[in-house]
Amino acid sequence: MKPRARLPFLPCSFAPKQSTKPLATSACSSLPGDDSNVRDAPDARKAFDEISSQDAATGSGRALFDYARRGLARQALDHFVDVHRRHGGRVGAATLLCVLKVCGSVPDRALGEQLHGLCVRCGHDRGDVSVGTSIVDMYMRCRCVEDGRKAFEGMPERNVITWTSLLNGYVQAGAHSDVMALFFRMRAEEVWPNLFTFASVFSVVASQGAVDLARCVHAQSIKFGCCSTVFIRNSLMNMYAKCGMVEEAKAVFCGMEIRDMVSWNTLMAGLLLNRRELEALQLFLDSRSSIAKLTQPTYSTVIKLCANLKQLGLAQQLHSSVLKHGFHSYDNVMTALMDAYSKCGELDNSLNIFLSMPGSQNVVSWTAMINGCIQNGDIPLAAVHFSRMREDGVAPNEFTYSTMLTASVASLPPQIHAQVIKTNYQSSPTVGTALLHSYSKLCSTEEALSIFEMIDQKDVVAWSAMLTCYARAGDCDGATNVFIKMSMHGVKPNEFTISSVIDACASPTAGVDLGRQFHAVSIKHRCQDATCVSSALISMYARKGSIESAQSVFERQTDRDLVSWNSMISGYAQHGYSQNALDIFRQMEVEGIEMDGVTFLAVIMGCTHAGLVEEGRQHFDSMIRDYGITPAMDHYTCMVDLYSRAGKLDETMNLIGGMPFPAGPMVWRTLLGACRVHKNVELGKLAAEKLLSFEPLDSSTYVLLSNIYSAAGKWKEKDEVRKLMDTRKVKKEAGCSWIQIKNKVHSFIASDKSHPLSEQIYAKLKAITARLKKEGYCPDTSFVLHEMAEEKKEAMLAMHSERLALSFGLIATPPGTPLQIVKNLRVCGDCHTVMKMISVIEDRKIVMRDCSRFHHFSSGICSCGDFW
Repeated sequence: MKPRARLPFLPCSFAPKQSTKPLATSACSSLPGDDSNVRDAPDARKAFDEISSQDAATGSGRALFDYARRGLARQALDHFVDVHRRHGGRVGAATLLCVLKVCGSVPDRALGEQLHGLCVRCGHDRGDVSVGTSIVDMYMRCRCVEDGRKAFEGMPERNVITWTSLLNGYVQAGAHSDVMALFFRMRAEEVWPNLFTFASVFSVVASQGAVDLARCVHAQSIKFGCCSTVFIRNSLMNMYAKCGMVEEAKAVFCGMEIRDMVSWNTLMAGLLLNRRELEALQLFLDSRSSIAKLTQPTYSTVIKLCANLKQLGLAQQLHSSVLKHGFHSYDNVMTALMDAYSKCGELDNSLNIFLSMPGSQNVVSWTAMINGCIQNGDIPLAAVHFSRMREDGVAPNEFTYSTMLTASVASLPPQIHAQVIKTNYQSSPTVGTALLHSYSKLCSTEEALSIFEMIDQKDVVAWSAMLTCYARAGDCDGATNVFIKMSMHGVKPNEFTISSVIDACASPTAGVDLGRQFHAVSIKHRCQDATCVSSALISMYARKGSIESAQSVFERQTDRDLVSWNSMISGYAQHGYSQNALDIFRQMEVEGIEMDGVTFLAVIMGCTHAGLVEEGRQHFDSMIRDYGITPAMDHYTCMVDLYSRAGKLDETMNLIGGMPFPAGPMVWRTLLGACRVHKNVELGKLAAEKLLSFEPLDSSTYVLLSNIYSAAGKWKEKDEVRKLMDTRKVKKEAGCSWIQIKNKVHSFIASDKSHPLSEQIYAKLKAITARLKKEGYCPDTSFVLHEMAEEKKEAMLAMHSERLALSFGLIATPPGTPLQIVKNLRVCGDCHTVMKMISVIEDRKIVMRDCSRFHHFSSGICSCGDFW
């Protein structure tokens, strides 16, 4: 047999470059591998072979249509090529429409280009809008978006089907912004959209989560009468659900007079997507009266509900139904069951399902099994499955790597990172983001940054992960720079991005006003009411000294999570407003909010800072007795602080002796600090010895013990401690204070004269000291733990770092301006007295954050009640 000839091709201005591949070869080699048992159309072939040559065109068309109708794409294309080789000549528009459709369904780009050329040669591309539309559709199905667009632009006339074909092509290519631009252009050219046009637009809006646009296109669909069919309403529900507009999706559903199985599944899936599992489960129960038989999507959705709600009983019932009705052959249903059993703590059942599907174990089921092991805390088993998966020849995908990286094992991220590089997944946004989270937990900012820079297409999740990394490291400058770069790249922040950068603003090194600026950013992006953002704002304001602002945000919250409640209680406790903290706790009890260990830690801290020993003890006992919360080291440390601050050192030692685990460094450091306050030398010596066994190079231990000896007049013992520091080369941490003026942070150390305004600062300090003495101030030189003359002791007190910072603040700001100072060490008693008096004589509110807590000085009173 002679080789088949290529189709004649006529170049045109918008037709693609001619393929060098023969049509016959292209038609056969590019087709999907049809099974040899595929049904043929012998009657059609016989009918064609028996007709005369003059009737060839008519017979060819009938045979071609018959092949196409039966879905025999290979036979249809081979038949068309064979007939055109034999007879040539002009091909009718109807025939071209049919063969273009078949070519697009294959798809075969090379053949499509030749068919386009044939259309140009026969003059159908410009004379028949249907042929032009088929050309556009064929290119779009072949994923040749640019060629399809050129063909579209070259058409002298276009109808709604042409536009819809173009829009569908861009949807499939993921060019969502182009879809919306084309839709608005279509409207500007006064082409009326149809049902399928709106279906494409709805899917694009759903993928973008564009709330305002969703309402707009819905209104357009109503205007053009395209909103009455079940098909379009299902698309509407899907769009609203993916935009987070659950109530709108429910309204569409309730307004449907006729619903199909897709309607129920779409709304259930939408409720599941928006974490409204109970509503989705109720909808499923309601659907049983309307749905005669469950479908595969229904099983998948409802089993996922069971997984999220941990409804083991219902999952088991659905498992039985799946086996009864033969749905166990669907991989996604069985994988959903595996996930449900895993989340319900039934790892063995999940493993049994996995082992029962050896012929269909794919990357999805392997990943689900690995995830189940990690969720149930069996990291070694997850690692074993990860290795076996690769041994079985199943290549991990981006979700597998991301799942493995959720395991909180310090040695795992570098190992997975190596595998990611080996398999060339380092540029994947999903894997890159997971690696970022893993390294941020290890506080490896440099590693995280190097990964971040390798991600090709950084989405908002990747940017947010990098911000979270800086926030965890307390690097406010790094987080701010990342946020600025993100804005420059045109990436719109979401609520999680903004909450991360606000968390970074709570670090000690962050400027006082920076958090307020990002609060304004959250308002600009309309996400200040998101729970994660408002909770971050409460924590940030409380940690930066503005408890009033934290309270204001808390009171405006409509939905509060446990972080909000805990942050507010902890904030009040840290600022000395213990009664407010207890009031919030009682409000939680009244509203039935489920509490955790952090809640009680904050409450006991509030009692500690107010000296409420008995009430603190009651809350500690209630935490164990009434709420079943096992105390951690932090709780015992707080109780040690509560007892020892109140001078109940015997009770403190009994508590330490009764702990279910050995006391850690924080317990002994807390006791040592109390011994300094109460001048208990022997117990202080014991605490120091225990602490030095944990942290032999911690300077604060030596300093506190030295101060205890100094206060007791034991100068020899003090000198021995100082000598031990020299021997071990331990350097004392210098006292330092910071104050921010006009977005610039100024730092001071004791007797510091390096500031450009030192002369004015010391002049102001001298004037203040003289005025204080007139008001009855008498320096308490017992806080100077050195052997020297009283005058020198007074001079040393006057030049403490917090007083220098305060003096600078007084000369650098207008009268009446509130001042905020941060100190790295505990404020001494004499400076505390001075701050109270200055708040009166200068008529200023002064907020001071030392290493222990906040002090609010106003009108001669401190919020700590002189108990700190």
